Amino acid sequence: MTAGRAPGMLANFTHILKAVMERQFGLEFGGGVVLVAGVDEVGRGPLAGPVVTAAVILDPARPIDGLADSKKLSEKKREALAELIKERALAWAIGRAEVEEIDAINILQATMLAMQRAVAGLDPAPQHALIDGNRCPKLPCSAEAIIQGDGKVPAISAASILAKVTRDREMVEMDALYPGYGLAGHKGYPCKSHIEALERLGVTPIHRRSFGPVKKLL
Repeated sequence: MTAGRAPGMLANFTHILKAVMERQFGLEFGGGVVLVAGVDEVGRGPLAGPVVTAAVILDPARPIDGLADSKKLSEKKREALAELIKERALAWAIGRAEVEEIDAINILQATMLAMQRAVAGLDPAPQHALIDGNRCPKLPCSAEAIIQGDGKVPAISAASILAKVTRDREMVEMDALYPGYGLAGHKGYPCKSHIEALERLGVTPIHRRSFGPVKKLL
């Protein structure tokens, strides 16, 4: 007995494969190359520090094995992948919104602003952007929001890794400037030890005053 695919099944498979290749690697079959950027953020939830974003255009000629949601990777693996991404991507850029901006316009709008800054930093500029989450910032190119995209789309995974490595390194530096808060460990997130340190030591310039646990101590 010979196995095979019906013509309709083969056509559907080809269509799906084409869509996946276009989304993940920026390839448009039969219509030239479309540069697609993956965009993600790190740091919406913390009580301290900036929200950091990254935008990445992967190079299909230089694939990177092991790309995944940064939260599911070890620190050592993230650090190694971050260097590979910077070396092999067609383009990458970091964006950010500072604590003052977060407090002034709220964390959602600050995240959108940071994403805009990351995409604006790409050279060459993308023609389409895939955004992790359920909404897109206003961009000069078309954009699509993908829920849990950091675990589905390699370009978003790459952006997730760059953003997390960048922010984590900064929070380690902030730990040296503001000892006693444990910033190198929890990276500013609202864990019990962080709340207790805030109550004991007070609010620093890098804490988000619009966030409830910080606001009530002012």
